[in-house]
Amino acid sequence: MKNRLAIFIVALLLFGCQTETDKVETSAGKSTSTVQPDLLNISIVLDLSDRVVQPMQPSQSERDIQIVSKITEIFKNNMKAKGAFQAKDKIRVLFTPTPKDPNINNIANSLSVDLTKLDNKGKKEVYDNITTTFTQGLEEIYAQAISTKNWPGSDIWRFFKYDAKELCIDPDPQYRNVLVIVTDGYLYHSQSKDRQANKTAFITANFFQKEGFRNNSNWKEKFENENYGLIASDQSYENLDVMVLEINPSPAHKNDEDIIRTYLGKWFDEMKVEDKALYNTDLPSNTEKRIESFFRSK
Repeated sequence: MKNRLAIFIVALLLFGCQTETDKVETSAGKSTSTVQPDLLNISIVLDLSDRVVQPMQPSQSERDIQIVSKITEIFKNNMKAKGAFQAKDKIRVLFTPTPKDPNINNIANSLSVDLTKLDNKGKKEVYDNITTTFTQGLEEIYAQAISTKNWPGSDIWRFFKYDAKELCIDPDPQYRNVLVIVTDGYLYHSQSKDRQANKTAFITANFFQKEGFRNNSNWKEKFENENYGLIASDQSYENLDVMVLEINPSPAHKNDEDIIRTYLGKWFDEMKVEDKALYNTDLPSNTEKRIESFFRSK
């Protein structure tokens, strides 16, 4: 009986050692075909334009902040699953272009966490406070923007052209790079009015009207045959998963949502975004379920 027990213990120790070895080899990237990204590198781009004062309940600012709050909870859960020592996740809120208001800019700069730069004590503080910190910071930013009617807007097209590759992608295969864009879907900024034939750097309600997409049952055929779309960046985004939330078409032109989705879908395909999801504005509870589903998709 003693011999059997000794053999069992030795076998158990050998199995445990082999398991740990496998883990080390995987994390070191020796077998890249088996590496599964289990660290999160999350970027959140918020469209701080007059969309936040459109009449709706809950308000658009409340919806935006609740979205970020949900994502910070997912970030915390990923930390908890690994423990403080192993947690190396990253998360940041971005405004593009950078707000000129120094107060908004200072708050925005504080809404960024890189656990690789923190010791265990610092990680514990992040775990305990991140949702409150991000929520309070965004509440202050939105309140100031609304009260002053100072709309920095969001140049999402130029962000993909110049910044997204550097700011949103960590090349380490352990990371899943996720970009969450919160916008009504109409893309416009005064600095980005480029047009190349029927490819543009913007899509707006007036543009849809002028180009004959609205009140046109054959709009999709026109879109495809005449090669409409957004001008694709020269950058390639195979390692970036993109989720767009709060698409909110004009109430008088509901088919704008289909047009927006077609534009964004083609744009992301041309930039080789492999995992993408486009969602219209909805009850916050439904939006939260979609966020959870997206982050569970890998």
